[in-house]
Amino acid sequence: MNETQAREDICRVGQSLFARGYVHATAGNISVRLDDGFLITPTDACLGWLDPARLAKLDLQGQQISGDKASKTIAMHRQVYGAATVQSPTTRCVIHTHSTHCVALSLNAAGPELLPPITPYFVMKVGHVPIVAYHHPGSPAAAQEVADLIAQYAARGTPIRAVMLPRLGPNVWHDTPGAAMATLEELEETARLMVLQPQTTALTEQELQNLRDTFGARW
Repeated sequence: MNETQAREDICRVGQSLFARGYVHATAGNISVRLDDGFLITPTDACLGWLDPARLAKLDLQGQQISGDKASKTIAMHRQVYGAATVQSPTTRCVIHTHSTHCVALSLNAAGPELLPPITPYFVMKVGHVPIVAYHHPGSPAAAQEVADLIAQYAARGTPIRAVMLPRLGPNVWHDTPGAAMATLEELEETARLMVLQPQTTALTEQELQNLRDTFGARW
């Protein structure tokens, strides 16, 4: 993916997420890791009205070199890239939203993860979603905790593609903006099912093993 394509993809994905209600107002941000740095949506930008030419560009050290002022969440995104690319070198995009049903579940979450494995596609396309301790938006401590969680799950043989920032929203990452958006969509729709049917039971261990054997799911 070259820089021109990355800029266009960020804006296309942002507009799609906004139009379908996955983000609202100026909430959320999208970044792409380039060979020579990073692109990220500007601070307080509406994802539905992004201009490719005004996206913030930063160098590999995180110093801004062009565009509007970068979102403060670039520190979090850089930590995600640094940790996730150890297991998946092709990781190129991080998306953060304030998706309603994910946030709703996080308000009273009792466990270390946002959701149990209630559908096969959640297991295959998203996987474990650990909940980070609450920190204020843009907290360096939250960024470090996310990097630590990525490393911990990878060491257990279950690499993750998402974490949940309680009261704020999920961070998801994948190889392209389109793939990251698909992961976010599956996560938010699974959260919606859980809000609608809170007594839903998880898939059994035998059913999970079948997904591992048949599709290579890592749960």
